[in-house]
Amino acid sequence: MISDVELKVVVLGLGYIGLPTAAVIARTGAQVLGIDVHQSVVDTVNSGKVHIEEVDLDGLVSGVVARGNLRAATLIEPADVFVIAVPTPLGENHEPNIGYVLKAATNVAAVLKAGDTVILESTSPVGTTEQVRDLLTRLRPDLKAPGNTDGADYAIAYCPERVLPGRILVELIDNDRVIGGITPRCARKALGFYRRFVRGACVTTTARAAEMTKLTENAFRDVNIAFANELSLIADTMGVDVWEVIRLANRHPRVNILQPGPGVGGHCIAVDPWFLVAADRANTPLIRTAREVNDRKTDHVIAQAAALIESMPGASIACLGLAFKANIDDFRESPALKVAAALAERFGSRVKIVEPYAVMLPAEFDGAGAHLIDLDSAIESCSVMVVLVDHDLFRSVPLEERSRKHVLDTRGIWPDQPQRRSPDAAGALRLAS
Repeated sequence: MISDVELKVVVLGLGYIGLPTAAVIARTGAQVLGIDVHQSVVDTVNSGKVHIEEVDLDGLVSGVVARGNLRAATLIEPADVFVIAVPTPLGENHEPNIGYVLKAATNVAAVLKAGDTVILESTSPVGTTEQVRDLLTRLRPDLKAPGNTDGADYAIAYCPERVLPGRILVELIDNDRVIGGITPRCARKALGFYRRFVRGACVTTTARAAEMTKLTENAFRDVNIAFANELSLIADTMGVDVWEVIRLANRHPRVNILQPGPGVGGHCIAVDPWFLVAADRANTPLIRTAREVNDRKTDHVIAQAAALIESMPGASIACLGLAFKANIDDFRESPALKVAAALAERFGSRVKIVEPYAVMLPAEFDGAGAHLIDLDSAIESCSVMVVLVDHDLFRSVPLEERSRKHVLDTRGIWPDQPQRRSPDAAGALRLAS
């Protein structure tokens, strides 16, 4: 077995998962090379800095780069283990796009040798790991691929991340891992690698089971969030405080309703369920409907906010938050960003954006006239406040600083906010609370 000091690892993709993973592996003493297509990311990492916001990541990266255990490049090199952590976005009609995965596997093929292990971590449709195997088989016919009856020269496995932004470094180590091999021998080979840095349980299975497990986890969460978001729509119609209803319902010993919001964001929950729908449209009506409910909630919030703003001609509006969840700088698939951008397009310079994790507005705001301000300036200058993200900074605003504001709170962070009447999207009166 190769020692930690001798082990050479290549991590392809230095994004929100790839960079923390590379740094955690490097901390064990392994020699880690991170590959990214963006030269700016490579330069940032090689200088010991980070290009993403994650708790304690900057210190870890600085340390492992200084010790020579982590470096970055745009070109791949030979290694013992290859970890693919590239994006798998949605394409037309919510079809999964595994093009980045196959491109990464093509790069691996150029340097693959006998004894290596290839691990796919990117969230992927069921069967993707087998497609990686088939691609490597075609590109490297000189090596015996896993599954051959006479043995294999290398191993291929699937091991999805299951971490929470803001806790990635902790959960990469402490969370259980599901490791699916093309063959049982492949799974055991990958298990030996993860045991070097994972304290949680490592459970082996088939590649297809591991792929579906990851998609199942996020589809489950999406369905449960959709129930909460649908409740919030019903509560609006009934003139009932949904936050109180959920709080009271959750006093039942077998009920645990999640909290509603302006939709669902992030590159996992808002995306992964579509992978299951695309694979079997006939048998996924619930999963598809949950996705549609959560997307419609964003449209509903835009209509609510627009109605409130139109009832106050000339008033300045503060949209609080752009990230897809609290206390992170990740705007991927963020419903908050979609709401704020739609309001900026409609109301122009009246809209001010407060996002403590942004130094500039995303491209969605180009030409809209909105601009980024800090929270104190928003409190001083804006009559309307639309709460889109439950950042701790926003929670800290006391009642005396917002009691005279007209507020649409999509996160329920200000339950003591005085209620002010304003027309809703249908023209009826509602409470903007």
